[in-house]
Amino acid sequence: MNLGMWEILLIGLVVVLLFGTKKIPELFSGLGTGIRNFKKAINEDPEEAKRKELAALPTKEKESV
Repeated sequence: MNLGMWEILLIGLVVVLLFGTKKIPELFSGLGTGIRNFKKAINEDPEEAKRKELAALPTKEKESV
């Protein structure tokens, strides 16, 4: 499935009409943050992730874990 210039422009126009010009940068910013966190989680050591998760928990929850 090849998308030509006109199809991409039409999709962009529909996105602008649905979300408005102010909301689009927020959407892409959130998408970029999600992708960055996903890549970081893939490359991170599972034990290190567990330690960071425990460090972020409040004190009472740490005691029960």
